[in-house]
Amino acid sequence: MLRVFIVEDEEIIRRGLVETLNWEDMGAEVIGDAADGDEALPLIREMAPDVVLTDIKMQRMDGLTMLRTLRQEGNMTPVVLLTSYADFSYVREALRLQAVDYLLKPVEEEEISKVLQKIGSAAVTADDRPFAQELAKASQSKNPYVLAAWQAIVNNYQQHLSLEQVAEQQGVSLSYISRKLKEDTGNTFGTLLTMYRLQQAVRLLQAGTWRMYEVAEQAGFSDYKNFCQLFKRYLGKTPRAVMQDSIS
Repeated sequence: MLRVFIVEDEEIIRRGLVETLNWEDMGAEVIGDAADGDEALPLIREMAPDVVLTDIKMQRMDGLTMLRTLRQEGNMTPVVLLTSYADFSYVREALRLQAVDYLLKPVEEEEISKVLQKIGSAAVTADDRPFAQELAKASQSKNPYVLAAWQAIVNNYQQHLSLEQVAEQQGVSLSYISRKLKEDTGNTFGTLLTMYRLQQAVRLLQAGTWRMYEVAEQAGFSDYKNFCQLFKRYLGKTPRAVMQDSIS
């Protein structure tokens, strides 16, 4: 069963989603709900749901801000956005943040069921939870320079990036920031960058929209052969296998 968490500020709609849909028939169960992103974030971190369904427009923290925060923390939980606003700017930002889907209200049960089936099928193709666990240490570090290195990865993983650049921007020595990264995360900057890129690649492959070499480029790998080798080393299967599993 997929474990679902719902975020919606209109109580009537939230209760309707939680209590009136036949979640069991969809192979899912609702494990929690919240009225906005502020309330939801600590619960999502604690409960680690398989899927988050969230409204975009909410009174305090909106759905896109919540999604952005999760991604900055290295949390790649599948997120489905629910909204009354058919605005392309929302769609574009949602896709950039790798939302699974974008559904317009009022949402039919059949639409949610199809999205959950898609998520359930993708979940078995490649398991990136080890990435989320190694990466979470970087995003939750108390050291400001480690956090700066993490933000550099999240914001610039598609480009050429080095720890030397981060150290220079932060005004600290390369040896100091390198040592602190290793102490706080157990990994080097290069390993963290590779894992984050591979995590993004898994999501892109599961979407089934791009060719494999396009996925490699979008995830920040300039050398396709190296991308395939790293993918196999870290995940134990090839990019092609993940793509074929997601569309079969």
